[in-house]
Amino acid sequence: MKLSNMHLKTLREVPAEAEISSHILLLRANMIRKLVSGVYGFMPMGNRVLQKIQNIIREEMDAKGAQEILMSAVQPAELWQESGRWTAYGPELWRIKDRHDRDFCLGPTHEEIFTDIARNEINSYRQLPQNLYQIQTKYRDEKRPRFGLIRSREFIMQDSYTFDKDWEGLDESYRQMYDAYSKIFTRCGLTYRAVEADSGAIGGSNSHEFCALSEIGESQIAYCEHCDMAATDERAVCVDEAMPQETELAMEEVYTPDTKSIEDLAAFLGVEEKKTIKALLFAVADSPKYQYVAAFVRGDRELNMIKLANALDVPEHAIDFADEAAMGAETGCVGGFTGPTGLHDCVIVVDSELTKAKNMVAGACKVDHHIKNVNYGRDYKGDIIADLKLIKEGDPCPKCGAPVKMARGIEVGQVFKLGTKYSESMHAYYKDENMEEKPLVMGCYGIGVTRTMSAIVEQHHDDNGIIWPVSVAPYHVIITLVNSKDEVQCALAEEIHDALLAKGMEVILDDRDERAGVKFKDADLLGIPVRITVGKKAGDRIVEYKLRRDEASVDKTAEEAMADAVTFIEANRRG
Repeated sequence: MKLSNMHLKTLREVPAEAEISSHILLLRANMIRKLVSGVYGFMPMGNRVLQKIQNIIREEMDAKGAQEILMSAVQPAELWQESGRWTAYGPELWRIKDRHDRDFCLGPTHEEIFTDIARNEINSYRQLPQNLYQIQTKYRDEKRPRFGLIRSREFIMQDSYTFDKDWEGLDESYRQMYDAYSKIFTRCGLTYRAVEADSGAIGGSNSHEFCALSEIGESQIAYCEHCDMAATDERAVCVDEAMPQETELAMEEVYTPDTKSIEDLAAFLGVEEKKTIKALLFAVADSPKYQYVAAFVRGDRELNMIKLANALDVPEHAIDFADEAAMGAETGCVGGFTGPTGLHDCVIVVDSELTKAKNMVAGACKVDHHIKNVNYGRDYKGDIIADLKLIKEGDPCPKCGAPVKMARGIEVGQVFKLGTKYSESMHAYYKDENMEEKPLVMGCYGIGVTRTMSAIVEQHHDDNGIIWPVSVAPYHVIITLVNSKDEVQCALAEEIHDALLAKGMEVILDDRDERAGVKFKDADLLGIPVRITVGKKAGDRIVEYKLRRDEASVDKTAEEAMADAVTFIEANRRG
């Protein structure tokens, strides 16, 4: 392929809306094009990368016996209403109506569709297990799309669904898919961690998130260097700190003017922040059980919103910070001075650590006042006791007690054990050996294909551009023709081009009528793994050979350059 015939318009300037390296470089390299906020199209080279990633996914999925199908992105509301997710999923569900005023959604995921297939077409244990997957466009109406392909409203995803007759079968399916995903991300050239994760809107029991390590990642990962503990901060269990044993003292109300923050309160009273109780006030939407919630954690801790939502058994989107005045009229809370001893008519959720803490300082539910020596059990009780803490670096590992480390990652895939969540709500049953009806035991698994593309760039780039791993590179070799008007150079460049094509290499020849410096900059920006430059020494059949990942180029004969390029590509093309 000659670059002069390709549609390619690289950019020298950084696009104004781009904030992270992958977004900047994919736009500058003309691999993606923004249509509207959170929606991108893929240009020729970007589309080739997508196809490479998808081919890796297909190879590993097919190796596990999975069968590819393709379902519509437009899904009828009735299926989502059956599962209970039409309202539970939240505002990210992109709802639409047809001309007959019938409700549909643009699918963010396909559990309902695949469950519907299973209940209509699987009726016997003899048909199990099954693994169906697709690679298809998904939609989520993100409130704030950002970071290019990392958080977008339209994206390409591979999603797979397994159907087994029992939990033992699901365990094996889950293991097989975990293994397949590990191979996929390894072949894509990603450095990643598989960590325990919250199941979120998908539901189910166990879940693991595959995170490509990156400082721009939205996932916070807690891990231990002394054991195998690794989890997102949403999921990570926190160990309650052992508090000193103290004799319970009598409660004492104290005047604490202008001390709405824990920091100000601790300084005013001359106590450690860990001796205070922090209150957070919430309203819960569309819940028959809860209207107002007061959550309490130790003053030096941060509340984990996912853990609170799980404790309340409501979706995270249903919880919002309360209007303090409105909540105060109903419950007696006072913004900045709320404590657990003076509340009524609200649900009190207490972090487990507080149940063992003695003589704490808490709000008095009275402006400019707090209460000293507040003790759980004697002075207040929680309606719900749970681990509500957000883990932080240095906290003890819940498995071995060693200090926890923290890292950031981009979620590129996740695997879930759904169990019978969807099969029971949608009546997807099969008949066992005794002709008894049993619910299908399901798993679901997803890879963000477009997000994976962006994550690869985040891990593989330098100041000059992208450095694609061979396995996903749009082309393997770029031949840079220094002078497109020099017949000797042109002849050697075309000879190398044709010879490499004949050996199964994917090659582009930059034969454009541009300055050599422009061509070199574009070659670096595009990130093609091997560059062969044909210049002034073409008459002696000497070329420059350079790997994109290396700084220096070396002179080789044309024959040596071609042989080395083939050897390098063949050794790395599978990933």
